[in-house]
Amino acid sequence: MSVPLYQAKAEMFRVLGHPVRIRVLELLQAGPLPVRDLLSEIEVEPSNMSQQLAVLRRAGVVVSFRDAGLVMYALSTPAVADLLAAGRRILGEVLTDRDSLLAELKAQGNPR
Repeated sequence: MSVPLYQAKAEMFRVLGHPVRIRVLELLQAGPLPVRDLLSEIEVEPSNMSQQLAVLRRAGVVVSFRDAGLVMYALSTPAVADLLAAGRRILGEVLTDRDSLLAELKAQGNPR
């Protein structure tokens, strides 16, 4: 029995719904990194990092491989970086809209 597309999309967004996972993906946009470099940039316990990387791997968002004895992680596809960029654009537009609304409210003054 196959999963409906909307359900698969919801699962993908659920996987992306964790700050550590988002930060890992942001860092991997520059290229593959070993776990130790991810840990030096993200203040979490190694066990927590391992759990978050496992979630990203199972979802197919990142891949891992060995290089000179180090476990390296990389984005599985450039589309992941595109998705992060789209998220930044959407967030920027939403925040801009909120700023505009706030400015409009302030400009109208305080009605009594």
